[in-house]
Amino acid sequence: MSDRILDLRSILTDLHTDERISKETMNLMLGTSRTREQAAMHPLVYVASQRLEDQTRPGKTLDEMSLLAWMSDKTGMPIFHIDPMKMQTAELPDIMSYKFAKRHDLLCVKISAEDVTIALGQPYVTSWEDQLQQITQRRIVKVLALPSDLERYRIEFYSLARSVINAKEGSKKASGATNFEQLLELGNLKDPEANDSHIVNIVDWLLQYAFDQRASDIHIEPRRDITRMRFRIDGVLHNIYEFPANVATAITSRLKILGRMNVAEKRKPQDGRLKTKTPDGSEAELRLSTLPTAFGEKMVMRIFDPEVLLRSFEDLGLVGDDFERWQNMMTNPHGIVLVTGPTGSGKTTTLYSSLKTLSTDEVNVSTVEDPIEMVEDAFNQTQVQHNIGLDFAAGIRTLMRQDPDIIMVGEIRDLETAQMAVQAALTGHLVISTLHTNDAPTSISRLLDLGIPSYLLKATVIGVMAQRLVRTLCPDCKQESEISDQDWEDLVKPWKVKKPAKVFVASGCLECRNTGYVGRQGIYEILQLSEAVQDLVSADTDLNALRQQAMREGLRTLRLSGARKIAAGVTTMEEVLRVAPPVQKYN
Repeated sequence: MSDRILDLRSILTDLHTDERISKETMNLMLGTSRTREQAAMHPLVYVASQRLEDQTRPGKTLDEMSLLAWMSDKTGMPIFHIDPMKMQTAELPDIMSYKFAKRHDLLCVKISAEDVTIALGQPYVTSWEDQLQQITQRRIVKVLALPSDLERYRIEFYSLARSVINAKEGSKKASGATNFEQLLELGNLKDPEANDSHIVNIVDWLLQYAFDQRASDIHIEPRRDITRMRFRIDGVLHNIYEFPANVATAITSRLKILGRMNVAEKRKPQDGRLKTKTPDGSEAELRLSTLPTAFGEKMVMRIFDPEVLLRSFEDLGLVGDDFERWQNMMTNPHGIVLVTGPTGSGKTTTLYSSLKTLSTDEVNVSTVEDPIEMVEDAFNQTQVQHNIGLDFAAGIRTLMRQDPDIIMVGEIRDLETAQMAVQAALTGHLVISTLHTNDAPTSISRLLDLGIPSYLLKATVIGVMAQRLVRTLCPDCKQESEISDQDWEDLVKPWKVKKPAKVFVASGCLECRNTGYVGRQGIYEILQLSEAVQDLVSADTDLNALRQQAMREGLRTLRLSGARKIAAGVTTMEEVLRVAPPVQKYN
């Protein structure tokens, strides 16, 4: 069978024949002149861009996905949805060259020992098939994919694969990366055939890809022969790519230079900072950390999205009476407010969002951080530098002479820092800080253990909020389910809370990458030190009695807070049990 190229006329004619568009629409489209850019588009992409009404679906338009489904029915080929996180990118050049893939509008999307799956942009072109089968000696499985995805990922994947190959062969160590500017412009990946700096291209792809996938952390982890790259997305790590060891070394070197770190020093841990600007104009801060391991330097990059500071408390999941209790604590003119939880529980986001709302022209908001997580113009931010004696305690001591209204301390780690925080609160300042404890009541015993007298805690601590992050259900695929009476009672005990009529479970679809979850929200446990609770604070505080009193006054445990999210259809029981500890019995 001879090849037949899909063109605009044949697509529109077939759509009219199948009664998807009217004859008038077909003639109008054929009679309309196209720009050079539009003429270069795949015909399905161009038709989708015109938002034509689908006559078989009143009120709906012919978008690219519906056009692809229509094409699948006509050709009998299944639709393949390209997930970039599951692509075998490094093996693409072994299957076909970029020129071959571009010439025939193809992309290899899956590789196994028996067959290769090829996504087609031109389903009626078959002249390439025999040649590819001879080269690969495997069965060819043909599928359809979104033409826009084919073009985008063909450039990205081949560009990355070519850069890795060339960097490996040349053993280049990112020698061209001598720009010490902190703002890194991320451009689109170049044509794979172009002669560019390969390591620069790889780093561009790495950062851009992390932003596209909503990653919060990038891990570059050396192993014996290869280096593994992983992204943390919604709190869970995903394998992304495996680089040859020498390529990964060059990648790490470029990132260290961009982060103003010492490239030659590989024996000691280092910290750095990088600010990137993507082609769409958005900026993001990255915090870099290196650690020497058995097989080389491990690097972790924490991504801080400036949009975090613009998110409402509703977006963070802090709503209802929890929000009111938090607001009551934060509007005090002086005292100490603590946020507690493990690393990655959203403490920084909560603090920054709260400070952003409190920071007005009438108040002076100052912070002491290690390190500064996100740079914000509304605050006066100070970086801890232990090598010159500027620690948390020294920072607070100095800030008290800087006429502050609100002081944010990155973390209370030792007695001296705790004492200075108490002193600042006693002298009329609102002090906000973090602790690492499992729940809110334990924070009181932690401060007592550090050596703060109970009478000073009573005089200064306003309240404590413990928090965790749970993944939120994908709205496109969540499914109704049931929960047993016993499971519900175990979750909410010691309260007697009515079981909801229905709950939802994670399913999985294209939008959520088959995880069933998109994004995260907080669950909160807020302890306010009322007079009754303060009466229970002593050198040998009975935390069980303290918790019971707080519960009588409205404290809800993390699990109960999670149960309310389950009842609202926001998350699942599995997520709440994964992150929220059971109600603790204190010795």
